[in-house]
Amino acid sequence: MAKAAKKAAASSDPVVLAIDVGGSHVKILTSAGGEMRRVASGPSLTPEQVVASVKKLAEGLDYDVISMGYPGPVRDNKPSLDPFNLGKGWNGYDFTAAFGKPVKLVNDALMQAIGSYDGDRMLFLGLGTGLGAAMIIKNVGQPMELAHLPYKKGATFEDYVGERGLVKHGKKKWRKYVFDVVGRLRAALQPDYVVIGGGNVDKLDELPEKSRRGDNTRAFEGGFRLWHDKALII
Repeated sequence: MAKAAKKAAASSDPVVLAIDVGGSHVKILTSAGGEMRRVASGPSLTPEQVVASVKKLAEGLDYDVISMGYPGPVRDNKPSLDPFNLGKGWNGYDFTAAFGKPVKLVNDALMQAIGSYDGDRMLFLGLGTGLGAAMIIKNVGQPMELAHLPYKKGATFEDYVGERGLVKHGKKKWRKYVFDVVGRLRAALQPDYVVIGGGNVDKLDELPEKSRRGDNTRAFEGGFRLWHDKALII
């Protein structure tokens, strides 16, 4: 009886189209399954181009609602600043109106964090072009703008552990800076565990204490959970 009830509840969940907007690609996947679809993005990408590209990518897919991970701060379900690595016109853009379907827009690090969450206090750090960050405490998610906090010699965390730091300092020093930054943030924020994701996590052969490796595909699971997990608060 319990299994039947659980199956019935799952079948009543809306089908979610999850969109992951990145500096190199825009990727989509639905909660109904199938294969991920993607299209190239780039430094001139505008929100209008994203909407047009996603509508074309999603042809033939049935979905009820949309989750979207955005590489920047979000307020009132809209971007509150233009992203550093994309084009202009994002601030205040209404994706719900543009898509004509209900949209939940969150910071991209938070969406991957939600997909990686296993309970208690979790700090998520995304090592990519920059440094993405989010915390989830007892099912309450909070995006965090830690990348541009001061770190060394007038530079920021992102300058040392983002892509620029990797290129400038080389892999060996970059790994040391990652360990140092993770240690500082863990001491300040007191998570039970740290999930380290992003495209450059694969360049770490070892992980800092109380950390585990993330997976960029968990961003899609986070997008699904935004609509399916009733305990989640964002």
